Amino acid sequence: MRQTGTASEEDAGGGIRHEVRQRVARHHDKGLLAIGLFKLVEAAFFLLVGVGALHYVNRDLGDAILRLAVKLRRDPEGRLVGFLLGHVDEITARRLREIGVYTFVYAVLRVTEGVGLVLEKAWAEYLTVAITISFLPWEMYEIARRLDWFRVGLFLVNLGVLAYLLWWLRRKRPAVGRSDAA
Repeated sequence: MRQTGTASEEDAGGGIRHEVRQRVARHHDKGLLAIGLFKLVEAAFFLLVGVGALHYVNRDLGDAILRLAVKLRRDPEGRLVGFLLGHVDEITARRLREIGVYTFVYAVLRVTEGVGLVLEKAWAEYLTVAITISFLPWEMYEIARRLDWFRVGLFLVNLGVLAYLLWWLRRKRPAVGRSDAA
């Protein structure tokens, strides 16, 4: 006869085995998964920005902009290229290094949030709430400074993420002081 468990498992009336089955059968929350995957995509983007910034530390940014404009079939004499060329001289090698370092730090933060949310860790949920709340005043300032659809959209997405996470955390919290008899 094959033994299926230890004496304590059998004495518990299968309770431990039932708990293990529940953990295996549990599905991830789609909202947390979506937010976590979005954070990981953001991390990849900021990692690429950091690598790009460090790549151009000792290079001619004006020449790189012109080459990119030609590759993208943009007019090198056009407004966008002219705007970029007019401002590229303000970007020093030191500033590029700072951009690279800050975007790497931000990418690590996004990876931490993303992995934690995908794994449904409570600390990641609270971390994401705190970070999202901390950026809202800056986003409101940016909207007030210059109103455009991108800024408003970003603000609304972050409000949606915040609302979902607060709803999720409230739903997860055990009911303290409630009676089921009511």
